[in-house]
Amino acid sequence: MRADRLISILLLLQVYRCMTARELAVRLEVSERTIHRDMEALSGIGVPVTADRGVGGGWRLLGEYRTKLTGLNDAEVQSLFLNVPPQLLSDLGLEKVSDAARMKLLAEVPAPVRRDAEYARQRIHVDVSGWHRPEEAVPLLPVLQQAVWQDRKLQMSYRRDPDCEPVERLVDPLGLVAKGSVWYLIAAVDGEARTYRVSRVQAAELTGESCARPPAFDLAAHWQQSASDFKTRLPRYDAVLRVRRETIPRLYYAVRFSRIETVSEPDAEGWVDVAIRFQVEDEAAEFALSFGPSVEVLSPLELREKVIGLAESVIAFYASR
Repeated sequence: MRADRLISILLLLQVYRCMTARELAVRLEVSERTIHRDMEALSGIGVPVTADRGVGGGWRLLGEYRTKLTGLNDAEVQSLFLNVPPQLLSDLGLEKVSDAARMKLLAEVPAPVRRDAEYARQRIHVDVSGWHRPEEAVPLLPVLQQAVWQDRKLQMSYRRDPDCEPVERLVDPLGLVAKGSVWYLIAAVDGEARTYRVSRVQAAELTGESCARPPAFDLAAHWQQSASDFKTRLPRYDAVLRVRRETIPRLYYAVRFSRIETVSEPDAEGWVDVAIRFQVEDEAAEFALSFGPSVEVLSPLELREKVIGLAESVIAFYASR
């Protein structure tokens, strides 16, 4: 609704001081023309909005204008009080202060709103840990967090792989990202943003230099693009398997680094064609073989021949024992 959008514009300008029409349009998912019309509407009702031209310009509020429109609707209240994963807050040292902030906010809202908040908290819980993934030790996370907060350059020793020797890096820390329960540091080296797994940081020390933070850097947008680029660079090996219908549930449990793309309807004999994206041929062959006669490779032909060869080698191995 337009009224909600006008309020959102006011709140965004209060928080960010100055935003371009393009930035507002992207944030609110409308066209720039719509933003200009909204600004005319705000000006028409007496809100002192003005546009600065040129580089670094944009829309802003004149003087110390502030809106009093701070009421929260039911959905907004529920979103604020959904459980933030306690492990992530604990990693950042914010678990206790988060509880205190939640209690202070609860104390300030009316009783009906308080009931909505408790309703949401008791019905939705977010657990970011995996069933089988061990927790990673991140003893240096507080140092990295301090570097990010203070915009200070960081001298760190980083192990790219468990079998590699650590390398020294002087980086400009840009932000921290939690993917599931795994922490990553986004930092720039020679102006190029890179991703470092926090558990592989062997040593870290803040320097006296301020970091060079790109003025237009957006952490969430960078991570989304980085994750997308990472997925496209992964190796891909496509295969089609014929699977017994009763085996399909086990198939979903067995895929880890693979992805089931399509599943056909069962044929008259109860078999289903399943298209799966693996990373490499060996992975596909071992996966198919692990299901024995419940899975048949349809394509590619060389994968089918590889599975037959593996099966024959297993029989020969046990025969010789």
